[in-house]
Amino acid sequence: MPDKIYTVSEITKQVKELLEEGLPTVWIEGEISNYNLPSSGHRYFSLKDENAQIKCVLWRGKGEGLDFEPQDGMKVLALGKVSVYEKNGQYQLYVEILRPLGIGKLELELRRLKEKLQKEGLFDEEHKKPIPEFPEVIGIVTSPTGATIRDIIKIIQRRAPYVKLILNPVRVQGKGAENEIARAISQFNRYGKIDLIIVGRGGGSLEDLWAFNEEVVARAIFKSKIPIVSAVGHEIDFTISDLVADLRAATPSAAVQMIVRDKKELEREINSLASHLVGYQNSILEYNKNRLTNVIRSYGFRKPLDLLNQRMQRLDELWKTILTSTKNYFEFKKKDLSLFFSQLNALSPLAILERGYSITRKLPELAIVKDASLLEVKDEVEVKFHQGRIRAEVKKTDKG
Repeated sequence: MPDKIYTVSEITKQVKELLEEGLPTVWIEGEISNYNLPSSGHRYFSLKDENAQIKCVLWRGKGEGLDFEPQDGMKVLALGKVSVYEKNGQYQLYVEILRPLGIGKLELELRRLKEKLQKEGLFDEEHKKPIPEFPEVIGIVTSPTGATIRDIIKIIQRRAPYVKLILNPVRVQGKGAENEIARAISQFNRYGKIDLIIVGRGGGSLEDLWAFNEEVVARAIFKSKIPIVSAVGHEIDFTISDLVADLRAATPSAAVQMIVRDKKELEREINSLASHLVGYQNSILEYNKNRLTNVIRSYGFRKPLDLLNQRMQRLDELWKTILTSTKNYFEFKKKDLSLFFSQLNALSPLAILERGYSITRKLPELAIVKDASLLEVKDEVEVKFHQGRIRAEVKKTDKG
C-alpha cells in the first residue's frame, strides 16, 4: 500500500497552493476568445496564442474600471494570479488589470469615437450635401509634397483643364496634423469661393491615417457648408472622415474621376445632344411643312368666297327654321289660352245671368238674398240682370 493516498479535493487544493505560491502575480499576453459577459457582470474569457490557452476571470468590481469593452480577437496584456477552480480542477487566471495591446488600442479608440459620432447623427444620410455636377473651383486639403497632389493635378489637366485647383497645404500625419486639416477646412469655408473640397492622402498604416480618425476633423467636415469628398488611403482603408463626408472615394485619384467629368466624354455627349436637337428641329419643320401644304390644298383656302356664301346660306336656313318654330310655338299657346278662357267663362256667374237669371242684393249691405224671409216690406234691394241693374222697394213678401 502507498504511504499516502490523496482524495481528489486534497490533491486539487495542494496544486492550487503550489500555483498561488509559485506564481503569485504574472503578466500574460494573448488574444481574447470565447468572451462572455453574463448578467452577473463578471467577465469570462480565454487568452490564447498559437499553441495554448488559459481560462480567465475578471470579477465585476475589477471590470467596472475598464475604459474599453473586451472583444474576441483583441490582443491584450493581463495582470493576475494563477489559481485552480477546485470544482472542475481547472487552472485559470484571475485578472486584476487588463490593457489593450499596440494596434488594438487604436482600434478601440476608433470604435469608441465611431459609436459616439454615430449616436450624434454625424453619419446620417440626411446631412449629406449634394455634389455639384460641374465644379469650377476645387479646394484640396492634403500634403503639398506627397504623391496625392501630383496625381490630382495630373488627372485634372487631362480630364478637365478648365477646373481651378486651390491647395491648402497641411501635414497629413503626425501629432497636430488633425488640427491643421480641420483648420484648412474652416478656412475654405470662410473663403467661400469654392464649389467642392477634397480632403485626403495616400495609403498607409492605421497610425499613418490616424489624423483622419480624429474627432476635430470629423466635426470640421460635418460643419462645412461646402460639400466634401473624403479620399483617404487605398481601397481597403476606411476612416471616420469617410463616414462623415458627403462622398467617399477609395483613393484621391478615384475622387477626381468621380467628381470631374472627362472633357472628351462631355464633347461626345454635347455632339450627341446637338445631333438629336437638329433631328428634332428637322422633324418639327417637316411636320409644319406638311400641315401648311394641307391647308393650302384645302377647299376653303382655294375658294374662300364660295365657302363664305355656303355658310351665309346655311345661316339663312337656320334663321328661317327659328322663325317658323317660334310662330308655331305661339300659335299653340294661343289655342291653349283660348280653350282656357272658354272653360273659365262657362263657370262665370255672368254666363248664368245671360240665360235670364238675376241676382238680388239687400241694400245697403249688398248681401245676396237667397230667401224671401230675409226681406221686410219697404226694404230696398238691388236687382242685377245680364244687362244693367235696378233699385226697388219691397211692397209685399211671400215667405211660403
